[in-house]
Amino acid sequence: MESKVSEGGLNVTLTIRLLMHGKEVGSIIGKKGETVKKMREESGARINISEGNCPERIVTITGPTDAIFKAFAMIAYKFEEDIINSMSNSTATSKPPVTLRLVVPASQCGSLIGKGGSKIKEIRESTGAQVQVAGDMLPNSTERAVTISGTPDAIIQCVKQICVVMLESPPKGATIPYRPKPASAPVIFAGGQVRADPLGASTANLSLLLQHQPLPAYSIQGQYAIPHPDVWMPVPRQVLMNSPYQMI
Repeated sequence: MESKVSEGGLNVTLTIRLLMHGKEVGSIIGKKGETVKKMREESGARINISEGNCPERIVTITGPTDAIFKAFAMIAYKFEEDIINSMSNSTATSKPPVTLRLVVPASQCGSLIGKGGSKIKEIRESTGAQVQVAGDMLPNSTERAVTISGTPDAIIQCVKQICVVMLESPPKGATIPYRPKPASAPVIFAGGQVRADPLGASTANLSLLLQHQPLPAYSIQGQYAIPHPDVWMPVPRQVLMNSPYQMI
């Protein structure tokens, strides 16, 4: 099975999720979307980028294994090109590795690590790539980040082996996907109203507001209170007086 997958011979549809910073996303989108359009056409994979004004975005790649490998190769070589271009304007003498971050269901990470770390060690040694599995799950999800660093060729071989593990060890139970959050916080207006950013406020600040606000403005998800978007709410003056937010 491993050799077939490595050669792109299995017609199995997979979905791989990548976590990228805004600058990385801009690089693969390209001017007027030309770069990502070319990647889609040449790889045959579906490449979707999450919406939102977030510091991080999710890039989802779906398709047969060979299409996924082609898409990863194009992304890895594009990032290497960006590194080379950035070095031309710097004094750095050694080229940093290309780094990609996969988002993997936590239930599959045990298989990826292997007993006593045997599987991840095997992947590192056979591909030459550095692979790190985060110990903690990403916020409000049941997924972990898996960071891969190395040359584009090493990364491609590493992704192939990770795909083998994911095919052989499907996720157990329901997966709560990681959704990046905007960096901005709520803004309280002098008229006593707040426009709560649905994802940016801390749990502590939401708890403060919840003491004085009607509950229907929020939906409770586990231990988190998430404000509905575009909800405007009056805030008592005593809350405003103690608020850390800017008055405008």
